Amino acid sequence: MLADVGATDWPDAVEALNENGRSPFVLICEHASNHIPAEYKKLGLNDSDLARHIAWDIGAANVTRTLSKRLDASAFLSGYSRLLIDLNRPLHVADSIPLRSEATDITGNLSLDASERERRQRLMFHPFQDRLRAHLEQRTADGRRNVLVAVHSFTPVYLGQQRSWHAGVLFDKAANLGQALIAQLSRDPLLNVGANVPYGVSADADYALVVHGDQLNNPAVLIEIRNDLISDPDGVEVWTRKLEEALRALETFS
Repeated sequence: MLADVGATDWPDAVEALNENGRSPFVLICEHASNHIPAEYKKLGLNDSDLARHIAWDIGAANVTRTLSKRLDASAFLSGYSRLLIDLNRPLHVADSIPLRSEATDITGNLSLDASERERRQRLMFHPFQDRLRAHLEQRTADGRRNVLVAVHSFTPVYLGQQRSWHAGVLFDKAANLGQALIAQLSRDPLLNVGANVPYGVSADADYALVVHGDQLNNPAVLIEIRNDLISDPDGVEVWTRKLEEALRALETFS
């Protein structure tokens, strides 16, 4: 069953929460939803595929929403599946609109013409990025700090390879913040938290951290949580509490 993202088949491209929140952190969840409008006929996939990690980041939206309340932080969540267009990819790269995700072909994305690509950018990609950019600009104009924290999740097994980390913290320019966050999370000796795992950060593989973060001198990190750890309410509560405690310890970090 697809995620319930609202009463319409065409929800808003961005769900903005607590825009007047007092926290220095701005939360981003680019893969919050697996919603695909009916006209796209599930992009040729079945419901079980659309419930998998290929269509969204399992558990990430629930962590983001709860963390927004706990930290009194603004948050921006996607309204559509990453399979339609990936909000965390630059528009010029091949997997902006993926033809294959892990080992699954996305047949509904084959042979798209320029008008359909432009339509998805106009309806899904740009509204999200523009709303987030305007929010950051207003905070800057108000003399407030912008510390970007993107919340994602990853599958514990990818192409047959087991991933042993519980979480990863990804960063480029914000290395000091990233390492400080890892140190806070690693106060729990049972946690395996790595730097730039299971992915790295680059201008061709990431968008928000680069465009809204590093390029504007806003400290920016991306948190990847193994999705089997946040696939139910208890796991969401555990990890929200871990992130809340770690981030609160870094609220004045510079």
